[in-house]
Amino acid sequence: MQIRFGTDGWRGIIALDFTFENLSLVAQATMDYLNREGLGNKGLIIGYDRRFMSRDFARRVAEVAAGNFINVRLTEDFAPTPAVSWAVHATGAGAGIMITASHNPPEYNGFKFKEAFGGSALPVTTKILEGIVAYNSENGRRVVSVPFEEAVKKGTIVLFDPCESYCHQLSRYVDLDLIAKSGIKAVVDPMYGAGCGFIPRLLAKVDEIHACENPSFGGLPPEPISQNLQELSALLKNGRYQVGLALDGDADRIGAVDENGDFFSSHCIFTVILRHLIEHKKMTGAVVKTVSTTCMINLLAEKFGLELFETPIGFKHICELMLKHDILMGGEESGGLGVKGHIPERDGILLGLLLLEAMAVSGKGLRQLLNETMDEIGHFYYQRIDRRIEDSAKLRLIAQLQSDPPTTIDGQRVSATNFSDGFKFIFENGDWLLIRPSGTEPVLRLYSEAGSQEQVERFLGQAIVIAEC
Repeated sequence: MQIRFGTDGWRGIIALDFTFENLSLVAQATMDYLNREGLGNKGLIIGYDRRFMSRDFARRVAEVAAGNFINVRLTEDFAPTPAVSWAVHATGAGAGIMITASHNPPEYNGFKFKEAFGGSALPVTTKILEGIVAYNSENGRRVVSVPFEEAVKKGTIVLFDPCESYCHQLSRYVDLDLIAKSGIKAVVDPMYGAGCGFIPRLLAKVDEIHACENPSFGGLPPEPISQNLQELSALLKNGRYQVGLALDGDADRIGAVDENGDFFSSHCIFTVILRHLIEHKKMTGAVVKTVSTTCMINLLAEKFGLELFETPIGFKHICELMLKHDILMGGEESGGLGVKGHIPERDGILLGLLLLEAMAVSGKGLRQLLNETMDEIGHFYYQRIDRRIEDSAKLRLIAQLQSDPPTTIDGQRVSATNFSDGFKFIFENGDWLLIRPSGTEPVLRLYSEAGSQEQVERFLGQAIVIAEC
């Protein structure tokens, strides 16, 4: 089959696309790559989340690694993706593999490849892996493996706990004593995922909901967005807590609910933590954001004299810059945020702790912190909508926007554009509209940010008109 790596790994529907047979093909191609690049002799870290069959899929990958003479350290239980990525970095392994479909619905599973630096595989690497899978399939490359129990007896596969080393790193990065002494009443929703238990392990008085194992994720995709966090929001609205934190299925993404019980988006989280890093932790460096991320980051970077990079969507692009430059913080609209002094990787658990630290230092709630910043740089409203679009209509739209992009939208002159990932139109006052046809689905993603909700809705309405012409 044709394997394609998306923004972070290969994903598919269990038993339809994500099968043991297809996983074995991907695993064999990965081991071929590691041995060819001289990385196999450094060993491989393998972890898995709480999805249906994840443990068995991880063991199959370990069997293939053992068959290719690569020593494996396999997590003894489910683990968050950031803990697996940290283990790659901390142990000097050649690479890491995480079996997870992240925030996707429960019928999906996936394969994330982590490079030796402890972050998402770079685009050039995933292209190579795709090519090896295709070559092996066309040329009948045999999958070589060793039965799991045999490999364990030989010591080729060793079970280990990545959590102690990872938690030690978090305790060095964040002032846990300060947070504990602040008395902040916090609750975490790991959404039945692999982030279960970590923040309460570090902060004993933090409560947790949806912590049990539930491969159906309670009937909701484990994605920390507003419509999936109604129970968490209700706990804040009734006054029991001052902040709610939410993690996606493999805990590399973060969402939050503020002191009023309102959803606190990744844009807001990025803004609050960036300022906290600069003003309270006295950290420096450039900033990276994806093309669909709030302009509040641009304004903060300008305010503090920081260099700003803007990338296509996908944390792998942010990771690439974090490896090349002194990057203080990078983030994307989907809740993936990473910081300097850790690994070039998204980490929902660390970012959740940093939110608590920002509250503890200031004695203020999340919404109060955000409003104080917006009082200085301007108040902004953001919305994204997704619409189905036939492939033929999508191709026509792309051709139209490439050849004859609009120069005015809703009566406002377009002052700048960014077509690196979709079609972003920026207006003279800083408002913007992004029209982004999905490269893998029959979906059109529309994003806008402006100084009023009414203006956002007008821009999105005009985007729909453009798409239907």
